[in-house]
Formats: sequence, C-alpha cells, structure tokens
Amino acid sequence: MFNVVVIGAQWGDEGKGKIVDVYTERADLVVRYQGGHNAGHTVVIGDEKFVLHLIPSGILHKGKRCFIGNGVVVSPEALVTEMDNLVAKEIDVTGRLFISEQAHVIMPYHVALDLAREEKKGENAIGTTGRGIGPAYEDKVARSGIRVGDLLNPAVFRDRLHNALDYKNFILTRYFGKEAFDEQEIYDSTLALVERFKQHVANTSNLLQNALSSGERVLFEGAQGSHLDIDHGTYPFVTSSSTVAGGACTGSGTGPGSIDAVVGITKAYTTRVGAGPFPTELKDEMGEMLREKGGEYGATTGRPRRCGWFDAVVLRQSARMNGLTGLVVTKLDVLDGIDPIKICVGYTCGSGIHDVLPSGLEELEACVPIYEEHPGWSSPTAGCRNWDDLPVEAQSYIRRIEELTAVPVAVISTGQERTEYIELIDPWKG
Repeated sequence: MFNVVVIGAQWGDEGKGKIVDVYTERADLVVRYQGGHNAGHTVVIGDEKFVLHLIPSGILHKGKRCFIGNGVVVSPEALVTEMDNLVAKEIDVTGRLFISEQAHVIMPYHVALDLAREEKKGENAIGTTGRGIGPAYEDKVARSGIRVGDLLNPAVFRDRLHNALDYKNFILTRYFGKEAFDEQEIYDSTLALVERFKQHVANTSNLLQNALSSGERVLFEGAQGSHLDIDHGTYPFVTSSSTVAGGACTGSGTGPGSIDAVVGITKAYTTRVGAGPFPTELKDEMGEMLREKGGEYGATTGRPRRCGWFDAVVLRQSARMNGLTGLVVTKLDVLDGIDPIKICVGYTCGSGIHDVLPSGLEELEACVPIYEEHPGWSSPTAGCRNWDDLPVEAQSYIRRIEELTAVPVAVISTGQERTEYIELIDPWKG
C-alpha cells in the first residue's frame, strides 16, 4: 500500500489538476476530499482543455475510479453539468464515479446568501466565488444541512428543505431585501437533477476502506491552497473547508495511517485570487507580465489573479502544517527571460524580522518582504523533460527553493501539456 495526498501549498491555483492527472496513472482510485465547485482544476491533453470543478481530474484516465468524498459540498446542477460535459467528450463516468452519501448539498439559497453577503460588505468583501460554498458549510456545522443521501428519500428531503427555507427566506427577505425562494420549485428541480446522478451515490468511506485493505493505491486530491484553510489560512480571507493534508482523512473517512506521502504544489512565483494579505504582490509591470505570460485568470471565475515573487515564508509554513514530503514546482517556464528573479526569504514588520508567517491579519498586512536576487536565464525551460536540459540558473533557482523550504522538489512543470514536466522523485516509490 502506498497512498499520496496532493495539496496546494500557496493560495490555490497552483496547477494541482495537471499533477493529479500525471499521478493518476500510478493510482487505482482518486479521492476529492474537500471544497466545492469553487475549485477549478485544468488539464490540457493535446488540443483539448478540460476544466473540472467537482469531479477529480483522474476521471480523464480510462478505468480509474474517482470518489467525491464526504468533505466536499456538492452542487447538483454543477455536478450534472460536469458529468454531461465529460460524456460529450466521450469520457464515460458509469461505474467510475462515486459520490459520498454524506457529502452536503449546495442549495440555491446558499448561492443567494453568498452573493447577498458579499454585496452588503462592499469594499470589505472577502472575494468569494459566489457559489454558495461558505453558506453550505455553515449549515453543515450548524447541523441543519441537507446531505446527498437525503436527496434519495423525497419525504426526508421535503422535510429538511421546508425547515431550511423557513429560516433562509426570512434572512433573505427581511435582512438582505432579496426575493424569497419557492419551496416546490426547489424541490422539483433538485429531484430532477438527482435522477441524473443517484446511481453514483454510495458509502464512499466504506468503499475506500475496502480498497485500502486490498492494497489499492489511492491518490487524495485537495482543492484550493493551504493558506486558504479555515483554521490555518489568512483568516478571514479563507475558504470554508480544511484544505491542508489533514483534511484528506476527515473529508474521506480514512485514518492518518493511510497516508504515506504528501506532495505540495507551488508555482515558481506566487498568485492569489480575491482579497486578503499578499506580502510579495507586484502591482507594477512585472506583476502584469507574470499575469499575462502565465495566463493567470481563474479557471472557475475568470477573475485576474494577483501575482508576485516566490514567497519562501509561505512555503515553509505549508511544509510544516502539511508534513510535506515533496514539492512540485509549476510554471517555471513563465520565468523564462526574466532577470533578475527575486525570492522572499523573510519579512520586516516594524522593528522586527519574521521568518514565519504571522497569524494576525493586521500584522501580516504590515509585513514588508525581504528579498534575495537570483540570476535569470535566457534559454527556454518551456517543454524541457530532463533536469540536464534546464539552464544552470534555473537549476540553481530550484535548488534554492529546496534549501529555503527543506523539502525536496519531486516534479518541475515546464508547460501546460500533461507530458511537459521533469520528474526528480517518484512519491509512489516512497
């Protein structure tokens, strides 16, 4: 048995979809364990681009099974749309896709509440995707949510929907001044969607345990990034789930002993979508160059990503709280032709110097990065598939990342294509 967790080591959008796609070849099944359709994992195969939001990108490999775990919040509409898109591209999900009966459901009123809150906050908005993720997780914690398994019993679903709408409509109309939802309309439309995926609903925790017991290899797929974690991220500018490696256990129904390796995905620079502190953000021509060259626009929302230099402080904290055993550095080719290249090695804040990420929002926002400069390279790294093909300056840059984070680099991605990468360490071999 050898099982690997893939997580984002920054603020999300690091390129996890491609790496999950690469690692799926060595796995028997892939488990998505948290988040919702606010995530966007992109895989490029030839001239075809696949953007997946709920279903693990491992579904693109024939014969591989994919689980949507109990820690995920599921939009029935988004799920059915994604399934239809895959089938339209001749990717069969029958007998391969399994959805946890314990996963919570995103209802239309969750989306309405999400949008209304952001609108009311104005300039203080967190920058959510507006897809109802946070409100759905709130109901889960408040023990008032609706789970996927509830949708299979129309009487149970009717009762729980009625109880939920009594409160949600009150808040929407009386506090936010929005329109109320019609119970029958939601009931009918949701059950129509359920007919499309009910054959995929299962006790995925039990199926997962059976797979582990029989020695199958499991790849756990995280969404977003470590610094968006509800407990360990830059609160309150975070998502509503546990994005760190520990979430793989709670979000799938297996124990920590099942995890053998944790691979953190990081860009060769840093990006962030939405509001929140970002010490190395570049609000100049260099930041714009990274955005355009790297195609830094959200796969889910299309929002432009904020761009900045690589932040080793952020990565060191990710290494600690995830127990990283390896790093994947993506988009190295975006730095081709840039000279010099900077790495943040610490922060100054007032009279103090920090080599760890401050937990207080105000303190973090006041931090100024301490940079060291590295020579750039003129020879392209794009498309390189061997370490020796990289310019010596690029090799030095990768080795410096390893030194600063104390984590070995396992893979270097040198382009969008699924074959454009250099593998230095195979996490499946331990």
